[in-house]
Amino acid sequence: MAADSQDIYRNLSADDYQAAPIVVESMCANCEENGETRIMCTSIPYYKAVILMSFECPHCGYKNNEIQSGEAVQEHGTLVVLRVQKPEDLRRQLVKSEYASIEIPELELEIPHKSQPGEVTTVEGVLERVHRGLSQDQEKRRLLDPEGAAQIDAYLARIQSCWDLKENWTLRLSDPTGNCYIQNPDVRHVDPRCIISHYHRSLNEKKLLALADDNDQEEPAEEEPAPEFKSYEDAKQEVLHFATDCPNCHGPTEVKMKPTDIPFFQTVIIMSLACDRCGYKSNEVKSGGAIRDQGCRLSVQLREDVDLARDVLKTDTCALSIPEIDLEVGGNALCGRFTTIEGLLTATKEQLDAQSSFFMGDSAESGEKSAVMTFLEKLDDIIALRLPATIILDDPTGCSYVQSLTAPMDDPRLTKEFYTRTFEQNDDLGINDMKVENYGELEVLKEDEEEEEEETTTGEA
Repeated sequence: MAADSQDIYRNLSADDYQAAPIVVESMCANCEENGETRIMCTSIPYYKAVILMSFECPHCGYKNNEIQSGEAVQEHGTLVVLRVQKPEDLRRQLVKSEYASIEIPELELEIPHKSQPGEVTTVEGVLERVHRGLSQDQEKRRLLDPEGAAQIDAYLARIQSCWDLKENWTLRLSDPTGNCYIQNPDVRHVDPRCIISHYHRSLNEKKLLALADDNDQEEPAEEEPAPEFKSYEDAKQEVLHFATDCPNCHGPTEVKMKPTDIPFFQTVIIMSLACDRCGYKSNEVKSGGAIRDQGCRLSVQLREDVDLARDVLKTDTCALSIPEIDLEVGGNALCGRFTTIEGLLTATKEQLDAQSSFFMGDSAESGEKSAVMTFLEKLDDIIALRLPATIILDDPTGCSYVQSLTAPMDDPRLTKEFYTRTFEQNDDLGINDMKVENYGELEVLKEDEEEEEEETTTGEA
């Protein structure tokens, strides 16, 4: 049944007296007697549908709690990388499914998928659980296997060192379902120590999620003959079709793509997907030009209704900021889209509201709640033009666009500034690794090295 069904996934509310868990008799994994599992399907406001499960055995007292996502598998897997440097990083809340894996390179620690149930915990809780598991039966181990116990004690000391923040360390949370999160302590600003990225699932991960048959194998992509165009203008008149899998039902479908020109800007690519099996639809707009020689910073003063109606092309790498309310949204936080200023602000507000509402539960301080509520109210005032503001789009690729109301003349409320990218920005875009001159020499050098290695091997033989 659908995850948004009101009959099964009821909204989590203290006033809902009819919401009662389902009680199922099940075997205890500890003593193999019968215990009770309580299952409750609920929908957390501003978050998603979840399944809460609690087991208790009246015979041996064994207890176990677990949370599972009631949502569908997301279109892409999610990778969250957190650099733990401060005490508040340890207190960040962490949500993961049972398919998530956790890695801490500094400790050479890897928690594989399905080795732990899905849960809502903290970054500190991850270390605490590992420390508690390794410390179990350590006294007996010192008597039976002193050498092994000494090695575990040394490893526990390394965990404690990271726990006490005597050194900085990295936590990598990877979830092929896409249902994992690490809390941003300040949703108004870019998280300086956390990076979120999305990836296409491998065949093994699809098998893990039952999205592919266990007997499926990687098939070499069949090369289809490319359409022949006499010129670039001919290509703009054609709608290209590409085979793909539907992100909703995972059945075969196709993506339609067509390049088009935006006046006084550049070429963009419009992509559309419509699945005939499940009816899923999606639309997306990407910049069709190359990375510009310089980055671009666009500033728009919001004073009238026409300013909110300006067309905007925001790329994935474009960051957004509003100095009047101290808002900073980094690149990749909002996906690339072609919308209006009002649509962009509304999408930003909805994302900030969704991220903050789940982590601002009963345990959050009242000051934090009021600060977030005040911030969202200011954002509403900007959208309603009750609060004058300036929206700044900073795109290191230079491929974002804001419509000018007086083009080709200068727009008094639109400012465009070009700047030279930093080394770090070029590195993020992969420009530093590009070799655009004499790149043929790399292949020749590789072939010469292979010939020398063969000659050396023959001489040794």
